[in-house]
Amino acid sequence: MPFYKTLGLTSSQADLDKRREVYGENTIPPKKPKTFLELVWEALQDVTLIILEVAAVVSLGLSFYRPPGDTSVDSCGAAAGGEEGEGEAGWIEGAAILLSVVCVVLVTAFNDWSKEKQFRGLQSRIQQEQKFQVVRDGQVVQLPVADLVVGDIAQIKYGDLLPTDGILIQGNDLKIDESSLTGESDHVKKDTEHDPMLLSGTHVMEGSGRMVVTAVGVNSQTGIIFTLLGAGTEEEELKEKKDHTASHPIATITTDGASAGNIGNATLINGKMQDGNMEINQTKVKKQDGAAAMEMQPLKSAEGGEPDEKEKRKVNVSKKDKSVLQGKLTKLAVQIGKAGLLMSSITVIMLVLTFVIDTFVVQGLPWLTECTPIYIQYFVKFFIVGVTVLVVAVPEGLPLAVTISLAYSVKKMMKDNNLVRHLDACETMGNATAICSDKTGTLTTNRMTAVQCYIADVHHKVVPDPGALPPKSLDVLMHAISINSAYTSKILPPDVEGGLPKQVGNKTECGLLGLVLDLKRDYMPIRKQMPEELLYKVYTFNSARKSMSTVVKQPDGSYRMYSKGASEIMLKKCNRILNEVGEPRVFRPRDRDEMVKKVIEPMACEGLRTICVAYRDFPATPEPLWDEEDLILNDLIAVSVVGIEDPVRPEVPDAIMKCQHAGITVRMVTGDNINTARAIAIKCGIIHPGEDFLCIDGKEFNRRIRNEKGEVEQERMDKVWPKLRVLARSSPTDKHTLVKGIIDSTMVAQRQVVAVTGDGTNDGPALKKADVGFAMGIAGTDVAKEASDIILTDDNFSSIVKAVMWGRNVYDSISKFLQFQLTVNVVAVIVAFTGACVTQDSPLKAVQMLWVNLIMDTFASLALATEPPTESLLKRRPYGRNKPLISSTMTKNILGHAVYQLIIIFTLLFAGEKIFDIDSGRGAPLHSPPSEHYTIVFNAFVMMQIFNEINARKIHGERNVFEGIFRNPIFCTIVLGTIVLQVLIVQLGGKPFSCVALDIEKWMWCVFLGMGELLWGQVISTIPNSGLRFLRRAGQLSQKDELPEDDVNDDNDEIDHAERELRRGQILWFRGLNRIQTQIRVVNAFRSSLYEGLEKPDSRTSIHNYMTHPEFRIDDATPHMPLIDTADLGSARDHLKYGSTPPSPNKNNNAIDGVVNLAVSESQSASSSSPASPLHSLETSL
Repeated sequence: MPFYKTLGLTSSQADLDKRREVYGENTIPPKKPKTFLELVWEALQDVTLIILEVAAVVSLGLSFYRPPGDTSVDSCGAAAGGEEGEGEAGWIEGAAILLSVVCVVLVTAFNDWSKEKQFRGLQSRIQQEQKFQVVRDGQVVQLPVADLVVGDIAQIKYGDLLPTDGILIQGNDLKIDESSLTGESDHVKKDTEHDPMLLSGTHVMEGSGRMVVTAVGVNSQTGIIFTLLGAGTEEEELKEKKDHTASHPIATITTDGASAGNIGNATLINGKMQDGNMEINQTKVKKQDGAAAMEMQPLKSAEGGEPDEKEKRKVNVSKKDKSVLQGKLTKLAVQIGKAGLLMSSITVIMLVLTFVIDTFVVQGLPWLTECTPIYIQYFVKFFIVGVTVLVVAVPEGLPLAVTISLAYSVKKMMKDNNLVRHLDACETMGNATAICSDKTGTLTTNRMTAVQCYIADVHHKVVPDPGALPPKSLDVLMHAISINSAYTSKILPPDVEGGLPKQVGNKTECGLLGLVLDLKRDYMPIRKQMPEELLYKVYTFNSARKSMSTVVKQPDGSYRMYSKGASEIMLKKCNRILNEVGEPRVFRPRDRDEMVKKVIEPMACEGLRTICVAYRDFPATPEPLWDEEDLILNDLIAVSVVGIEDPVRPEVPDAIMKCQHAGITVRMVTGDNINTARAIAIKCGIIHPGEDFLCIDGKEFNRRIRNEKGEVEQERMDKVWPKLRVLARSSPTDKHTLVKGIIDSTMVAQRQVVAVTGDGTNDGPALKKADVGFAMGIAGTDVAKEASDIILTDDNFSSIVKAVMWGRNVYDSISKFLQFQLTVNVVAVIVAFTGACVTQDSPLKAVQMLWVNLIMDTFASLALATEPPTESLLKRRPYGRNKPLISSTMTKNILGHAVYQLIIIFTLLFAGEKIFDIDSGRGAPLHSPPSEHYTIVFNAFVMMQIFNEINARKIHGERNVFEGIFRNPIFCTIVLGTIVLQVLIVQLGGKPFSCVALDIEKWMWCVFLGMGELLWGQVISTIPNSGLRFLRRAGQLSQKDELPEDDVNDDNDEIDHAERELRRGQILWFRGLNRIQTQIRVVNAFRSSLYEGLEKPDSRTSIHNYMTHPEFRIDDATPHMPLIDTADLGSARDHLKYGSTPPSPNKNNNAIDGVVNLAVSESQSASSSSPASPLHSLETSL
C-alpha cells in the first residue's frame, strides 16, 4: 500500500481498459441529439406557418371548384372571371405557398441543427479544458477528467471541484464544501480516520491531499443524481409531446438562467417564463423513490415542497439581469409582432369589406348558392394576403440573426483566448462600463522571480552569493521554503533549449523555489528527506490567514513550524529575528516599523511582492494544541523578507488605454500590498499622476463604506467607487461588496455594467454577481471557472479587450439587421395595406412576399450578423442598459429609406403602365395571368432591398458604406446570390411567382431604381438628427421613463406615455409599435432560436461540469428600456443636457462622441482628496 500511494496505477493501457470495462468510464452518456426530422416537425409547430398551410390547402381545394350547370361565372361578380383557361391555373398559388412554407421550415430546421451541433462542439471544448492531477507510474500527470479510472490516486488541492467519488488516503487541513449535495453551507473537515469519504461535485475549500478514486461516471454521487434527473425521465419524455428539461442550477452552457425551464411552448413576458414547467418538475420528483427525492432536493431548489407563485418566478428568473440585448430584443419583437397583427387584421377587413360592398351593394348582385365557393375562395385569398403581411411584418429573422451573430462571435472569440460559457455574456461585455481586474497573472505575467531579499540584517538589492550569508540562516531558509510549499509546486527544465525554466503550481512558491536554486541549493533532496506523508500538520493558505504554515517533527521529538506569508502581517507575529550570524535576537515593534519603512516599502514601491519567511520551535512535551491557531501562529522568529517581481505584461498598458478610450473604467482589485499595487497600477496606466483617483486598502475601504453597525451603506459606497482605481489587500468579500455596490448604484443615469476577473474559489460570489465573470483558464480554480461566464484561456487582460470588441460587434450586427429588416417591414406592410384599400389586391403576391421574407430574414441575418469587428468599435462609449436598440440615426435611416421606396413603389403602381407603356395590372380578376406591370413593381422592390442591404452595413451615419465590405466574404456571396436568384425568379418564375419575364430595358430601370438607394443614403446622412423635431419628441421618453430595475409592473404606463408622445408625431408605424401586447408567434420564435437546448442535461458529457454553488445564485429583476432613442440628436444639445445634470462620476465615461474627458478642476481635486488612509492613500491632484 505505501508503494501504491506514491506510485499510483501503471500506465498500462490493458489495465486501464479493464478498469473502464468493469467500473465504467468517468462520463455520463449524453442523450441522442434531435434528428433533423424532429427539428423539421418542431419548425412546423409555428403558429403563423400553420395558418398559412391551412389557408393554402383551402385555397388549393377551392381552386378546382367550378360553378355547376349553366351558371355563368359572370353572374358571380365582375372580379370572379378571368381569361379562358386561366381558371385551371388557380391551384398554382396555393401550391407555391405550400412550397414556400416547406423552404422556410427546412431553413429553420437546418439552422437549429447546425446550432445544436455548434453547442455540442463548445461543450466538448469546455470538457477538454478540465483536467485533474493524478499519480501514474510515480509521476504526477494532468489528465482530462474523463480519463480518470477507479483505483487512480488523485491529488486534490484548494479550489478543486472533485470529478469522482473517493477515499482520502492522505490530507492536510482539508475542508470540503458539500452544500451542492447536502444544502449545508458549513465546510466539512476531512481526515483519514474520522471522515475520509469524498464525493464528486463537492468543492475543496481549504487544504490538500490525495484520494483513491472509488466510483466514476454514472456510479458516482453526481452520476446517480443525474441519472435520476436526466436519463431516468427519458421514457416519460418520449410519451410527452412537448420537450421538458429539469430546472437545474447546474448548467455548463446556458444563455441565461431563465432558459432552464421548458422552452418549447412557453410564453415570455418581460423576460419571465409563464407556463406550467415547475409543476411538471415537481410531479416528476415525486415519482422517484424517497431516497432519490432526498438526494435531488438540494439540486431542485433551496426549499422543499411545492413552491408558491413567487418562488416559481424566482427559479425561472436568470441568475443575473437578462442580458442587455435580450431584454431589448424581446420587448421589440413583441411590439413589432403585435403591430404586424394589427396591420394584417386591418388589411383583411379592408379587403373583405371592399369586396362585399363592391359586389353586393354597388353591383347589386344576389348571393347565389353555386357562387359560394368562389366567394369563399376570394375570402381565403384575402386571408392569405393578411397572413402574408403578418409574415413579412414579424421579424422571424431576429432570433436567427442573434443566434448566428452570437455563434459566429463565440467561435471567433475562442481564437482570441475567450472561451464563452454563457452566450449572453458575449454581448453583455460590449456594454461593460467597468472592469474590476485581478493583478497577478492578468495584468502581470504571473512568472514570479525573487530579485531582492533582506536576510541577516542586510538588504540585498540583488540575490546574494550564498557564501556571503550565515550558514545557519541559509539552512533554515532552504528548509522553510522547500518544506513549507505545496509539493506540487516545482521548477522544471525549460521546454526549449535556452528558454526560461518552467514553473509548475503556485507561482509565488515557484518564485521562492527559484531563490533556492539561485542560492546554489536544491529543494528536492530536502523534500525526499521529508516526504509529504510525514508532514505533521499543515495550515494551508487562505484569504483569512494570508499565510501558510507547516509543522514537522524533529528527530528528538520536538516540533518545528515553518511559516510564510504577507510581510507586514507576518512581521506582526514575529518577536525575534535572525541576526548577522544566524542567531535569534529580539525584534521589537519599533524594529518592525523601521523594517517596514526601510525594506518593505522600498521593495513595494518598485512593484515587488514581499513575502516574509519565519519559523518557530515547540517542545516535545506537552504537545501544543494545534487547533488553537492564534496561539500557534505567534511568537515567530523571522528569517528573511523576499521581494518577488512579477513583471507587467507588455501588451497590458495599451489594452487599458483602449478600455479608457472606449469609456470603460479599469479598477485593480488585489490582495497585494498597497505600495506594490500602486506601483503596478502606474506601470499599467490604470492611474496617472495629476488625476483625481482613490488608491486604498481593504481596511480603509470597509471603514469608508460601513456605518457604525458594520453594515454597508449604498450612500457611503457611492462616495467611494467612482474615484476608486486600486483596492489593495482586499478579501474576496471586499471584491463582492465593491461589485455589488457599483451595480446597485443609482447615482448615475445608466446602470453600470460590471465585468470581474477572478481565479480563486472565494471569487465565486463576485464572479456570479458581476454582469460578466471572467475566470482564469490557467491559474483559475475549478470553482471560479464554474461561477464564470467567460474563461480567459491565456489569463491575459488584453483578451478582455477583445471580448469587449466582439460584444459591441454583436450589438451592432443586430442593429444593422434591425435597420434593414424594419425598413422592409414598414414598406411591405404599407404597400400591402394601401394596395388592399385602393386596388382590392396586394401588389406583392403571397409567394413574392414569402421570397422577400426569405431575403430579408434568413439571408440578411446571415450577411449582416457575420460582419467582423473593427478597432473603431473601441472609440465610442458603451450604449448602456437604458439606451434604446433603435437609435435616432437608425430611425432616420429606416424612415428615410422607407419614404424613398414607397415613392418609387406607388409611382410604379399607379403610373407604371403609362411610364413603360404596358397594360395595367390593377383590378385583375381572380386567377388572371401575371402582369408585366406588377412584375416590375416586385422586381424594383427587391432590387431596392438588395442595395439597401449595403446601406444597412453602417448604423452611425458613416458615409462610406462600402468600407471593409470585402473583409466579409459571406456578405458579398449572399448579395450576389440573391441577385442571381431574383433574375431566375423573374425570368423563369412564371405563374407560381406571379411574374412575367422582363426585357433588358425594364431590368436596367429596376436596377437603376435599386442603385438610387445608395445615392438616397448619402442624402439621408446629410440630414442632421436635430432637424427631425418629431423624432426628438419621441425620444424624450427615454430620458424620463427610466424605470427602477425591480419595478416590473410599470411597463404599461411607459407605453401609454409613449403613445401620447408619438401621436403628436403622426407616425402610423411607431404608434402601432408602442401598443404592447403579447404576440406568441414572435416570442416563441425568439425563444426557440436563442435559448432552446442550451441547458439540457443531455448535452453534458463530463460530470466535472455539473455542480455550481447554489448560494452563488443571485436573482435580479429584468431591466426596462425605451424602444426608440434620439439621445444623440445633435452634439450641441448633448452638451446642454450634460451640463444641466451632474457629470458622470466615472471619469472615463464622461467622454462625449468618443473623446475621453480626463480633466479635473483644481477645486474638485482638492476638495475630494482625503488623506485619511493610514497607508497614505495616493490621491494626487493637479
